[in-house]
Amino acid sequence: MNELNDGFMWFILFWTFVLITLMGIGGFFMFRKFLKRMPKQDGWSDLDWQEYYINQSLHLWDEPSKELLAELVTPVPELFRQVAKEKIAGKIAQIALDEKAKKINHDLIIRGYIQATPKRDHKFLRKKLDEMQIDVTPYEHLFE
Repeated sequence: MNELNDGFMWFILFWTFVLITLMGIGGFFMFRKFLKRMPKQDGWSDLDWQEYYINQSLHLWDEPSKELLAELVTPVPELFRQVAKEKIAGKIAQIALDEKAKKINHDLIIRGYIQATPKRDHKFLRKKLDEMQIDVTPYEHLFE
């Protein structure tokens, strides 16, 4: 009977550890999202600006541009893909609006993709661009 109680105790301790770990990880991601929603000096958060740029540039996107963006984010795990796509689209839209582009083109998408991607992920970004046979030579300065 004592062995059964010891086994049950270890079972409870194991699941306690697992649940605390999972809640910590979830809390970390929720806190990051909270910080992105916090207003900056101008009264707008990072996510507000991202949404603004996307909405202002919707008319500039055509079907091939959307397909290229969708293809570029395929290495991102499915769970985070939509968030990554929105972040990258926001950066592309910001560049397009700043440059008063008439249309979202291949060059804008690649530049926005590189600028929106964290430096730690540039290795994966380069690999994806190589797979798609896209020359990164004109964009090397953006990787620095």
